[in-house]
Amino acid sequence: MKKKVVLAYSGGLDTTAIIPWLIENFDYEVICCCVDCGQGNELDGLEERAKLSGASKLYIEDINDEFAEEYIMPCVQGGAVYEHKYLLGTSMARPAIAKKLVEIARKEGASAICHGATGKGNDQIRFELGIKALAPDLDIIAPWRMTDIWKFQSREDEIAYCHEKGIHLPFDASSSYSRDRNLWHISHEGLELEDPALTPNYEHLLVLGVTPQAAPDEETEVTIAFEKGVPVSVNGKEMKVADVIRTLNELGGKNGIGIVDIVENRVVGMKSRGVYETPGGTILMEAHDQLEELVLDRATMEVKKDIGNKLAQVVYEGKWFTPLCDALRAFIASTQQYVTGEVKMKLYKGNIIKAGSTSPYSLYSESLASFTTGDLYDHHDASGFITLFGLPLKVRAMKLAEAGKNK
Repeated sequence: MKKKVVLAYSGGLDTTAIIPWLIENFDYEVICCCVDCGQGNELDGLEERAKLSGASKLYIEDINDEFAEEYIMPCVQGGAVYEHKYLLGTSMARPAIAKKLVEIARKEGASAICHGATGKGNDQIRFELGIKALAPDLDIIAPWRMTDIWKFQSREDEIAYCHEKGIHLPFDASSSYSRDRNLWHISHEGLELEDPALTPNYEHLLVLGVTPQAAPDEETEVTIAFEKGVPVSVNGKEMKVADVIRTLNELGGKNGIGIVDIVENRVVGMKSRGVYETPGGTILMEAHDQLEELVLDRATMEVKKDIGNKLAQVVYEGKWFTPLCDALRAFIASTQQYVTGEVKMKLYKGNIIKAGSTSPYSLYSESLASFTTGDLYDHHDASGFITLFGLPLKVRAMKLAEAGKNK
């Protein structure tokens, strides 16, 4: 009986060419697994394409809700943003995909998992760390790193190979952006983006929305309600998290929200430039931040900011299934008990404008914050506080002055 390999299958040219390549070089039975994280119409026609290429079976696994609730939301609640800009769309999806690949491998009794990530990117790390953490006994095949037997240097080479195997597919060798799409975002790399000196061709590039310049001249009002840090409704309509993201993607896309052009530091050591569209995610994270402003105390917010930065790094590096990631998420979850309330915003030409936030657990006290003297605050108390708070500064200055005189 042939050994089985589970291939992370997107339906694109790379993973389609990998199917006959695996059969030819390893004599595996190839089982394709496409994990649906919100790729949309990219999933159309996959089964026929996989079978035509030699796969014995194709799984299409819908994990949209799991992705939204178990991977996206901890990062939203943590305020996890990599290098101040990247909202981790691809990074969050890879461990979710790896987990599903392992489940299918166990179900099928496979001995290996194969992925089509390149040897220069982050995704090879994210996939493989996830697989190693969940199934250390499974072999991992990464064709792009096996340059002794993976001879392809271009799309033309892969197309020619497929034709040689009798596989005629609806791909051509025309240049296009390298994209990754899911429920949370879409990323773009390649073409003019490879030169940081060039302006992105947004008219050709954007998929989820428009530029701020092309957005409507009137603002769009949006209200998001949260319960314990989880969004539960948009504009009064209750919905699950995945639908909240879809709704906000539509609203944000129309208003030019969430377009980021970034040169980021990859895990493998190089810098790469990409454009990310995250319209709904940008709105959701801003709304969550605004609500936390009301309900979290200062000390917790200070620590949480550091925790969020660390979580972003951990997720970006593919370390989702680690004790550290578990601990970071546990801390973040503990801060969300009172993050309940409603946030109103206006979307206008790429901007998110505050329009008011309310919470039954708000720590904001109008009587305290007002310039009018209230019962809880005696202005005289500030004198003693400032004396003690500034004592180290005063002592240091006195000692420096004394040392200067002694010279």
